[in-house]
Amino acid sequence: MLESDIPVFAIDGPSGSGKGTVSRILAKRLGWHYLDSGALYRLTAYEAEKQAVVLSDEAAVAKIAGSLDVHFSADNEGVFLAGENVNDAIRTEACGNRASKVASLPAVRDALLDWQRAFKKPPGLVADGRDMGSVVFPHAKVKVFLTASVEIRAERRYAQLKAKGIGGNLDAIFNDIRERDLRDSARSVAPMKPAKGAVLLDTDKLSIETVVEKLMNLLPDSTV
Repeated sequence: MLESDIPVFAIDGPSGSGKGTVSRILAKRLGWHYLDSGALYRLTAYEAEKQAVVLSDEAAVAKIAGSLDVHFSADNEGVFLAGENVNDAIRTEACGNRASKVASLPAVRDALLDWQRAFKKPPGLVADGRDMGSVVFPHAKVKVFLTASVEIRAERRYAQLKAKGIGGNLDAIFNDIRERDLRDSARSVAPMKPAKGAVLLDTDKLSIETVVEKLMNLLPDSTV
């Protein structure tokens, strides 16, 4: 299979829209590879904090991004940095907020671009993030932008934390999500927005399974 023939399903959207969950389910159902692009920015933010590198030092943060020793487990639930499983550590609200700041740095995005595109392998790739369809995989076979209200997304995140036994404040989560939305949408490089030709889907009142079925129906019969 030629590289240009490898199908990519690009799923973008803000935090809490459900893109990560549905992307993992889609990848498993299709037998395709899966890219959690947000994890790369979270890992960069995590390692920067670990090395006491301030996020305003763009060159230093980009150097970290370009030298990440990353491994994703086969089930996509484990994220290993230099052999250490840091999946839970990078999923905190604080790390997510720092990752949003890291993602606004052009040099960091450049450092991670080839890394992300390397995930495109046969038989196909499901990629989720904020610029998968607009920047990383502009020629993706299918592009989707998932949306949901800030209120619903905050409630989902709060429920996730509670299920993991992690405390959280709903109002604080709401404010963090709204702040990240503004930062991600207003950044000068690769702002979060629907890609050209993307299908918009509001997940406010939809179950995960319903969203998955709607996305599966977008794939041409030849790729399923």
